[in-house]
Amino acid sequence: MPLNTFNPPVRPSMGTGIAPEVTLRKAQFGDGYTQNSPAGLNHIRQVVTLKWETMSLAEARQIETFLIGQGGYIPFYYTLNGESTPRKWTCESWALTDGHPSKIQATFRENFTTAT
Repeated sequence: MPLNTFNPPVRPSMGTGIAPEVTLRKAQFGDGYTQNSPAGLNHIRQVVTLKWETMSLAEARQIETFLIGQGGYIPFYYTLNGESTPRKWTCESWALTDGHPSKIQATFRENFTTAT
């Protein structure tokens, strides 16, 4: 089954937070020595916090509807600002602020699964 592509009705606001999530295997030895190694091929995963701060309620609901449809576990494609190739993401956490303007904040985690 092909993955959906997230195309929000407006671009995210400036200030997208990008933080790597690094997974390592660590072996601690009795003399205080530690040996680290990467936990798999994709041991560095990007985690981004996107904000849309000035949008209509209809635009905010469009983003919310997409995220609800992905259920927090179904990967989707999204291209970050400044990148030319989409990456695969999941989104387990988002919040909508109903107002004039409406706002949404969502946290996307890079996804490396090969099948859905």
